[in-house]
Amino acid sequence: MTKPIALYFWPTPNGYKISIALEEMALAYEIKPVAIGKGDQFKSDFMAISPNNRMPAIVDPEGPGGEPISVFESGAILQYLGRKSGRFYPTDERKRTEVDQWLFWQMAGVGPMFGQASHFRNYAPNLVDDPEKIAYSVHRYNCEVNRLCGVLERRLEGRDFICDDYSIADIATFPWVRTAERYGVAWNEFPRVKAWVDRIVARPAVARGVAAGEPYRRPPPAPGSAEQKEAAKALFGQTAKSVSDARQQSGVGGEKSSA
Repeated sequence: MTKPIALYFWPTPNGYKISIALEEMALAYEIKPVAIGKGDQFKSDFMAISPNNRMPAIVDPEGPGGEPISVFESGAILQYLGRKSGRFYPTDERKRTEVDQWLFWQMAGVGPMFGQASHFRNYAPNLVDDPEKIAYSVHRYNCEVNRLCGVLERRLEGRDFICDDYSIADIATFPWVRTAERYGVAWNEFPRVKAWVDRIVARPAVARGVAAGEPYRRPPPAPGSAEQKEAAKALFGQTAKSVSDARQQSGVGGEKSSA
């Protein structure tokens, strides 16, 4: 009997990448929630799996040679799952290299830039006493989101998917781009991107992967509340010392293969 992959997850774009991939690849999995606003990412057993104290991460109890393996970083997880399942990640080196290029474009560009745009639009206004202090940052990252949508728009000319066939490059990019309107993107300026989003939304496995996160969705804490301040500290106030202190407070240990 196949043992399920443990998915350490919270309903963010990076988390949805992996729940969608697992559904698309028909791999059995179980969700281990990591409540990032409450600091679960600093627990020692989780950091044994994800030393960067970021989710998602996975533990595959039936890894290479039948032995458990843990993987952190969403791009690495997608590559691993693609190899394991033999789906959405080409074996031909030329085609695989093309997918890798666009996967890393997402990892280095779309994820960080959309993430910063989200931070300065949705979180930072509640963390400063004067909106003018973040006006440049809002403008900077909104422009970068728009630029990246332009890159994708050009790439999709004559293609249904980023690398012609649906791949982990699409799975990685979709959870971020589907919410581009939140950052001031006008879909009428990027009709190919909008059609691409709609094609992916229509996939049943994608709907299941998104639905997997619904039980963990929470309304944002009230601005200025103690809950909001604690969440901001956990999400944005980290230093090397604070992470080390939080890890020590959570206890020592946690084997990677059994977490």
